[in-house]
Amino acid sequence: MDSYAATVARMPALEQRIAEHPEEFRILTGDRPTGRLHLGHYFGTIRERVRLQDAGIDTFVLIADYQVITDREAIGDVAGHVASALLDYLAAGLDPERSTIFAHSAVPALNQLMLPFLSLVTEAELHRNPTVKSELAASGRALSGLLLTYPVHQAADICFCKGNLVPVGKDQLPHIELTRTIARRFNERYGRVFPEPAALLTETAELPGLDGRKMSKSYGNAIALSMTADETAAAIRRTPTDSERRISYDPAARPGVSALLTTAAVCNGSSPELLAEEIGDRGSAALKALTTDAVNSFLAPHRERRAELADDPSYVAEVLRRGNERANVVAEETLTEVREAMGTVYAAL
Repeated sequence: MDSYAATVARMPALEQRIAEHPEEFRILTGDRPTGRLHLGHYFGTIRERVRLQDAGIDTFVLIADYQVITDREAIGDVAGHVASALLDYLAAGLDPERSTIFAHSAVPALNQLMLPFLSLVTEAELHRNPTVKSELAASGRALSGLLLTYPVHQAADICFCKGNLVPVGKDQLPHIELTRTIARRFNERYGRVFPEPAALLTETAELPGLDGRKMSKSYGNAIALSMTADETAAAIRRTPTDSERRISYDPAARPGVSALLTTAAVCNGSSPELLAEEIGDRGSAALKALTTDAVNSFLAPHRERRAELADDPSYVAEVLRRGNERANVVAEETLTEVREAMGTVYAAL
């Protein structure tokens, strides 16, 4: 049984265990602050984080600022993107009393785990990682050491807090497998310190960008959670469709039309096919109007909460400060265990 099939087979039992004993789990999840978070982030990951938090699971949310430069030369407006992500997390329902929100660069002990972890993997294993391959191809740059070791950095993210549950999509399973391998090899070599994390597959289908391609900040085809209603309407109006008047759902032949149908459907709880039938021969103008209404109605509560939070920047900054503080305590405790296991504690000499 391949990794994906085996993971799917484990899901019912894992979900039941989560429901019955949420206190047994700690999750690690996060985003790279390369731009504003968008609808794809909300439906793909943020909503699931809130669900798991509300179920009683100890939740760590990483803003991976160090990983911004894995596939690019400049870090950009990272401070602005971190602040924007914080606003979206809090507006979406992440509770700093129950979730620890922190940044890579603020937790040195986490990043120090990279050193022993790198000794536990081979170059060939790193080159085989599909994310490394795809990010390298998309960047058009030479392979950097940081991009090559990106999966090991992710293993440090998960292991520093002894995360034992990681919500992921199918394409991220290789990262979890490598993290499990690193944890297992460390435990075998030095003594048990780390749990081997389980992947929790998210069932949300990937939300396409407005042009039918993958929704991406770099493509400029995303509806950012921080957009105003007017900005959203303008972005949807600019979406390329086609000249055929009757609306139908056909992602391969009609990517723009189908992307708008999918976007409207996830926002109003319908299906693309039903919405296409509803619009019928009224054309792309009716489709864009329906999609605009669906998105703006869905995002209205989020935008209201976000605006209230933005009016209190000191509170938002305090959330990150406290999250960084807790993450540092946890990371230092784990690093102390690692040093003890490896025999690199010299206080008694």
